[in-house]
Parts: sequence; structure tokens; C-alpha cells
Amino acid sequence: MEFSDGILLNTGVLIVALLVILGAAELFTNGVEWLGQKLGLSEGVVGSVLAAVGTALPETLIPIVAVCSAHSAAADAAVHASMRHEVGIGAIAGAPFMLCTLTMAVCGTAVWIFSKQGGRSPDLAINNAVLSRDLSFFIFAYTFALLGTLATNIPSVRQIMAGILILTYVVYLMKTFAHEGEAGEAPEHLHLDGLLKVGTSLGVVIVQVIAGLLGILAGAYFFVEHITALSHTISVPPVILSMIIAPVATELPEKFNSVLWARNGKDTLALGNITGALVFQGCFPVAFGLAFTQWNLGLGTVLSGVVALCCASVYLFLIKKGKLNFRVLMCGAFFYIAVVSYLMITHLTD
Repeated sequence: MEFSDGILLNTGVLIVALLVILGAAELFTNGVEWLGQKLGLSEGVVGSVLAAVGTALPETLIPIVAVCSAHSAAADAAVHASMRHEVGIGAIAGAPFMLCTLTMAVCGTAVWIFSKQGGRSPDLAINNAVLSRDLSFFIFAYTFALLGTLATNIPSVRQIMAGILILTYVVYLMKTFAHEGEAGEAPEHLHLDGLLKVGTSLGVVIVQVIAGLLGILAGAYFFVEHITALSHTISVPPVILSMIIAPVATELPEKFNSVLWARNGKDTLALGNITGALVFQGCFPVAFGLAFTQWNLGLGTVLSGVVALCCASVYLFLIKKGKLNFRVLMCGAFFYIAVVSYLMITHLTD
């Protein structure tokens, strides 16, 4: 009885957390569009920087917390500290893998469904230069990160590599703002103004953005907490938790934000939100892992990284050819399922 009660309780909280993330994502995307308008920023900057970094924060915090708690526990329990390091590394690798496969597939599926309903065109209306820049930076950064496995026992080299990744993101930001285009179309009414009639001043817009972001963070936190409890109840292996379940939970903001923008035909925002998050995830969390863990990646982790890089390379090639479409994006789900199946099968056969 206690077993089933635990499953019901955790499942109920997960559903509530999902609803909170959905509502907060709508608040956040609407606020970010207005913020871009107030600051005169292009859709490329709004999607690739403001939205991407903001919604990448939940999954970025998981490996940092995991690794920091591992260091604090190292003196008392070396085994538990090692497990926390593995959770941190799994979360770091899981985020880019999720973004390149399942998240892109969700976005492509959204375009297909909304076009079938007549709400938008099935063709992607994207800024090729923006997405090409994002994917190029990600491919460089993440390839560099995987090469860091060759310096597992050389901390000084890994720390230098971490510094290079941070500088890479700084260069990315400089290029993003330097090649900014024209501001996008005026967004729909500000939700906070619609609810409370408080106007659309910059201060009100910032309040809505912060409220949306806090809602996303809160929803993601409770989702992760209770999916962790649920995984223990049903005996889900730690590797599945760290590399698959946790990223699924914390990548939800990107999925929902991109779906909302895809619904309105704002494909540069929708895909830029994902590709911009890829650059951020390929630099900051990876730099943290390189600097503060041994970065000894297992076969499954390396496989997820290679698949992410391959998918990103295909997207980049098709974007440059002007041939990227929703069908290609939907194929990302196949690679996600293939890698997850491999991880589960290899764990069960160990």
C-alpha cells in the first residue's frame, strides 16, 4: 500500500510541476519578446541569448549542485561522493544530447501539427546566419570538451581547457550582438498587463520575465525532486536518472518555449532558443565539469556526446543548404530512443 501511495503522490506532484512549468514558460516567452522589443534587440539575440540562457539555468544547476555536494561529502563517504560526481557528469552530458535529439524533435513535431491545423506554414522561417553561428560554436565547444577525456589525470590541462570554453562563450556573445539584425515584429499583449492593467513599461516587463523564470525554476526543482523519489520507488538505475530523467525534466522549459514560438511561426526564436542553449550548455557546465571533476566519461556518456555532435552537424549542413525542415528535426527522436535503449540494455545486461 505504501509503495502505491508513494507512486501516486510523486506522480501527482509531477503533474502539478508540469502545469507550473507550462504556465511559467508562457509568461517567460511573452516577457522575453517584450524585453527584446524594449531593448531594440533582434529575434536572433532574444532567442539565442536571453531565452536560451534563462531557460538553461535549471539543468545547469543540477550538475553544479551534484559536484559541489560531492566535494563536501568526500571526506565522509568517498563512494557517495563518487556517485555524485557521476550524476553531475551525466547531467552535463545529458543536456546537449537531449537538446540535439528529443527537443529538436518536439519542435519539428509542433511545426507539423500546427501546420496541419492551418495555424502556420509547414516551411521553417529561420535566420540561417543565426542558427549556423550557434551550431558552429556548439560543435567546436563540445568536440573540444570530449577531447578533454584525454586529460583525465592532468588537472592543470583540464582547467586550461575549461578557461578556453568560457572564453569561447564570451566570443560567441560578442559575435551575436555584433551581427544583430533588425528587431522582430511587435509581440502580442503583455500578459501581466492583461491580468492587472499595469501597463507595458520596461519595469513591468522585467517583473514578468523574472516571475516566469522563477516559476520555471520552481517547477523544474519539484519535478526533479519527485522524479528522483519516484525513481527510487520503482528502482530506476542512477545512470538513467542522471543522464536521462533529470535532463528530461529540466529541458522542459526549452521544449515548451519553442513549441509556443513555433505555434506562432517564430521559428528563429523557437530554434534559436534551442541552439543558443546548446552553446551555453556546451561551454559553461562542461567547463565546470572539466575544472572540478576528473572528467572520466563512460562509454554511454561519450556515445551521447557523439550523437549530439552528429545531429548538430547534420542540422548545420542542411541549414547552409537551405534544406532544413520539420521532418529532419523529427528524426532526432529516433536517435534519442536508440541511445536511451542502448543505455538501458547495457545496464540490464551488466
